[in-house]
Amino acid sequence: MKAKKMFRHTVALAVASVFTISASAAFAEETMSSEKDRHELAVTIYNDTLALIKEGRKINLKQGENSIAFRDVSAKMRPETASLRAISGNSLRLIEQNFDFDLLTPQKMLEKYVGKTVTIIKTNPATGVDVREDAQVLATNNGVVLKYADRIETGVPGRIAYSAIPANLRDRPTLVVQLDSKNAGSQDVELSYLSGGLSWRADYVAELSADETKLDLAGWVTLTNQSGSRYENAKLQLVAGDVNRVQENFEPEVAMKSVRTMAAPQQEMVQENLFEYHLYTLAHPTTLLDNQTKQVALLSASSVPVKKEYLLAGQNWYYQSTVNDLGTKQKIAVMVEFENKGGELGVPLPKGVVRVYKKDSKGNALFVGEDNVDHTAKNETVRLKLGDAFDVTALHKQTSFHQIKNEATESAYRIEIKNAKDVPVTVKVVEPIYGDWKIISSTHTYAKGDANSAVWQVKVPAEGNVVLEYSVRIR
Repeated sequence: MKAKKMFRHTVALAVASVFTISASAAFAEETMSSEKDRHELAVTIYNDTLALIKEGRKINLKQGENSIAFRDVSAKMRPETASLRAISGNSLRLIEQNFDFDLLTPQKMLEKYVGKTVTIIKTNPATGVDVREDAQVLATNNGVVLKYADRIETGVPGRIAYSAIPANLRDRPTLVVQLDSKNAGSQDVELSYLSGGLSWRADYVAELSADETKLDLAGWVTLTNQSGSRYENAKLQLVAGDVNRVQENFEPEVAMKSVRTMAAPQQEMVQENLFEYHLYTLAHPTTLLDNQTKQVALLSASSVPVKKEYLLAGQNWYYQSTVNDLGTKQKIAVMVEFENKGGELGVPLPKGVVRVYKKDSKGNALFVGEDNVDHTAKNETVRLKLGDAFDVTALHKQTSFHQIKNEATESAYRIEIKNAKDVPVTVKVVEPIYGDWKIISSTHTYAKGDANSAVWQVKVPAEGNVVLEYSVRIR
């Protein structure tokens, strides 16, 4: 292990020293443009790990053909989308562009020198004298194979010195543009491109009131930058909506744990319509560092009316044949919903996760559930499943099933709902029934939810139980 570390260290030192000598020679004819030349930067991030980067740079051109190396671009640039245009003055004619994303490392240097000659430098530990010997790099797979004048060895017994850095091996992701300029001088240009590695999502924190009839809602935008580049003092915009894209093999987004806070944020995002989407603009410039997750306030609303519901949802498969056992203690889901309208709401809500909390008797806010929400327009209902009820349960069984004429069936069911709470509850029972159906008897009043469902609102007394029995004919 020590030898490996020593080898990496010595190779890294050799590469660093050679880079300072030969980098200028390798790229002597290029005009370098780095992030220091940026005078404007805008980052627009979409939902599906996609971003549009626009940056204004000032570059120095000579008359005729120029090779401009734009450093500090995204390592996950889609080079086919890169576009360069003149902002002022001289018009430019683009000839060719290359995106160099193979970054300089000791291992990459070795790989690029397979089949070429390097110098191995050994230091005598007693005298401190360096001994140099040329060797050809035969392979770098799971180690190094070197061919000397009189032998072949594996491993590196010293430092490696290289004559030059390969032209397409860069220390930073670089877009090299060949262009023709009619005049010499300083020129303002705009470089734009699409990139992977940048993503955003909405995170919402809701706190239920003590009587569970209202909630306070805080919305945050969580930004993640894994593009291999940083964006300082950028104008940040976010697009909410499902933008159609041709499928590409992008690296999957890495899930990042968000920071929970119960404090209501001060709204910093300004919303406007964009085509069939919604655009959110941060009110001030911000910096996105590489491998960083940042949170920005989106919205805040207090005392939003909320409705709590107990939901027992059935399955359509047990209407098709005889079923011996539908299971015991069916779980009853706990749902909450609120309207995205009026007051401090009534704005487009980007898709994300809503995490719900409620304070205990000592005033501590405790987590009670979370659910995903899709993009929600204003005046629409937000409906969340927070979990399953502990004290409200159901026993469901089929009591009869038989075939009748005209290819129809009749079946009967019994649902016993138990409530261990010290307060009464109402359970919404939804039974999805396929085909042409009709409820022919029921102990409780029902309504059609839609063409394929029957719905009952069953009131269950405190510490009591209620039995719902019904039969259905299906053609």
